[in-house]
Amino acid sequence: MRTLPAAVVVLLALSNAVELFGAESGGECEKKIPIDSRPHSVSIVEFGAVGDGKTLNTLAFQNAIFYLKSFADKGGAQLYVPQGRWLTGSFNLTSHLTLFLEKGAVIIASQDPSDWDIVDPLPSYGRGVDVPGKRYRSLINGYMLHDVVITGDNGTVDGQGSAWWDLYASGSLNYSRPHLVEFISCNYTVVSNITFLNSPSYSIHPVYSSNVLVRNLSIYAPPESRYTVGIVPDSSDAVCIEDCSIGVGFDAISLKSGWDEYGISYGRSTTNVHVRRVGLQATFGSCLAFGSEMSGGISDVLVEHVHISDSNKGLDFRTARGRGGYITEITASDIHMENVNTAFSATGQCDTHPDDKYDPDALPSVSSITLRNITGTNISFAGNLTGISGAPFTGICLSDISLSIASKYSNSSTFWVCSYVSGISESVFPEPCPELESGLNSYASSTSCFSHRSSTTQPVDDT
Repeated sequence: MRTLPAAVVVLLALSNAVELFGAESGGECEKKIPIDSRPHSVSIVEFGAVGDGKTLNTLAFQNAIFYLKSFADKGGAQLYVPQGRWLTGSFNLTSHLTLFLEKGAVIIASQDPSDWDIVDPLPSYGRGVDVPGKRYRSLINGYMLHDVVITGDNGTVDGQGSAWWDLYASGSLNYSRPHLVEFISCNYTVVSNITFLNSPSYSIHPVYSSNVLVRNLSIYAPPESRYTVGIVPDSSDAVCIEDCSIGVGFDAISLKSGWDEYGISYGRSTTNVHVRRVGLQATFGSCLAFGSEMSGGISDVLVEHVHISDSNKGLDFRTARGRGGYITEITASDIHMENVNTAFSATGQCDTHPDDKYDPDALPSVSSITLRNITGTNISFAGNLTGISGAPFTGICLSDISLSIASKYSNSSTFWVCSYVSGISESVFPEPCPELESGLNSYASSTSCFSHRSSTTQPVDDT
């Protein structure tokens, strides 16, 4: 019998989990705006590209997209990538464009750093995330664009990230690692029906963007890729992530909004985010992470119908002194976890900073977090919630949570650890720490369980 590759096995398991989910509540993903088909289409082959996996096609992609700019005021255009293995360095998209990957089409990222442009750091970070200074431009880029679609018949983008992971692990990076797809200051973008493999860092990174739809993606990087991340909404609003299967080395989905004084100064939050019907696996990080770079604020996030498996942490809220900003009005419900080390984590001790110019008195606010209708099997530890002295995490609401503790830890007397936190709980097993044991009726309604407030901003739809 033929053995399936590890990536296929993981993605099949996560995809099967996604299919089990039931009905959803309202949220950003319910607000759909159709995108019209493109009246013009060209093939990358027409610009001299060779799909042999060896010929570098960066110039062909650049020339094709330059040509397609001329159709922006004529209904837009499609760049068609047929079956083949298309090696390339980084390239930029244009507005009113669809990049379509046929079944069997694989865009392969070059492993030669000279094929990647070098660009300034994002202003809300002040430096590269991996190392101080500049960063490598991502493989597929959009800057200040409108109406861009990356889709296909389950084509693939392979970042060939192993060379980058080795450089990162050995401390040999000259600049911070690139991502696979990055949209900067864009409006109405769609990424759908694609498989993303082996990103050097993040797979999908919308930053300073609005109306983002990420749908029906398979994202995979092996466990040894310790700092690979799946989808990272960053200082962006009106974001829908749905029907995705993600298995990576660090965080599966991570919401961010800038780093310390740079994020505070830039002042753009991540808000109105809806995540639903996703299967997540995060070997060393967290399946759903908030922060720790959250200095612009993170708010109004609805997470529902999620399957989490074989991971270090389930839900994780991260911050530190010097971050400023806030994490508030977060609702996560209808989640099942299995084989997870720590189900719930919140920490104010993520003490990495871009430089020594941050303000240690810039205290973050973490409040109004509702976790409900959550089950777990083979969980090692229920929760570790550690706030900040002088800035405790407040309004933590837990209800209808049942976690089955792994047999090797079942005789432990400590399933929760809490400090500098307050909140309420009802129908939670194992019984939470005293800081969270108040009954629902005894806690002020203004800071207790609340209904997620949906935004009126609408993301796009590719149907």
